[in-house]
Amino acid sequence: MKPSVLIALDKPRNIRLNTNALVKVEEVLDRPISDFGASFGIKEIRAMLWAGLLHEDKSLSLDTTGDLIDEAGFEYVAEKVGEAINIAMGKTEQPDPN
Repeated sequence: MKPSVLIALDKPRNIRLNTNALVKVEEVLDRPISDFGASFGIKEIRAMLWAGLLHEDKSLSLDTTGDLIDEAGFEYVAEKVGEAINIAMGKTEQPDPN
């Protein structure tokens, strides 16, 4: 199981962008993740956060997720979602063995 990214929202939550979460993102945005390129807009960040939190809270809606972003701040959330994306895509930095 891929690790998650801890994020402070209304309570501590964990973003986990596993396969099922990424499929949900593609379904809700009606396009493949590969089309996103290097930039993500507000819609993409909200969808990624929503899908990444569903493993903890199946009742979470996109609208509620948007409210969580408003409360926490978009830049902070985007940074945390970026960390989760890097983990999902296997782009985490490996510790230097030396």
